[in-house]
Amino acid sequence: MTSSQSILEMLSPYPPGWGGVLLKGALSTISISLGAYLVGMLIGLGGALGKLKGNRPVLFLLDLYTTAVRAIPELILIIGLYYAGTDGLNRILSSFGIPAIEINGFVAAIAVLGIVQGAYMTEVLRGAILAIPVGQIEAASSFGMRPWLRFRRIVLPALMPNALPGLANLWMSVTKDSALIAVVGYQELALATRIAAGNTKHYFVFFLVAAALYLVITLLSNVVFGLLESRYRRGQPKNV
Repeated sequence: MTSSQSILEMLSPYPPGWGGVLLKGALSTISISLGAYLVGMLIGLGGALGKLKGNRPVLFLLDLYTTAVRAIPELILIIGLYYAGTDGLNRILSSFGIPAIEINGFVAAIAVLGIVQGAYMTEVLRGAILAIPVGQIEAASSFGMRPWLRFRRIVLPALMPNALPGLANLWMSVTKDSALIAVVGYQELALATRIAAGNTKHYFVFFLVAAALYLVITLLSNVVFGLLESRYRRGQPKNV
């Protein structure tokens, strides 16, 4: 009984419990993941359109980007982009006589993970666009639709059912990859768990709670993506 009370006290959201620290870490994980996901989607959309309609130099650069990011382990990319990117930016600023700046850890985490996500998003969205029947796009063009209107009314609704499974997988991936941000010192769920476990020496308890929090995030994400897929697949045969 005493042991159970001790564990509950440790997991309390109020000090000296560590529950509040874990919940803040989970919120940081969701915030970083969402920000990186949106950045990656913007990069991926631009990359997909560039691969489909760009000239040779653009295609070469995009191929180099997507191949390099998918080939190099995420941990090496995160450390390299964070430290090399910060150092490179400060060197550029110093060359113009501007004092060095300290990059905000939250912004850096979103930017680094967004660059990684962008490479995968590029291929997912490119494949989804290629799956759209050409006749639909040609018909929209023949009606005089401008590119943005054509994209909004024809391309986007048609690509989403094909892209959603891949986009869902990338969201699950970024929520786990966010744990790698701990190596650059930003406190999200993984680092908060290590701090709590290190201070209390109850490693099993805190890592089990962290695993449960990640599982909750995943289950809720499955519900959201399931609703989105149902919405975008309305009117389509269920076996498609």
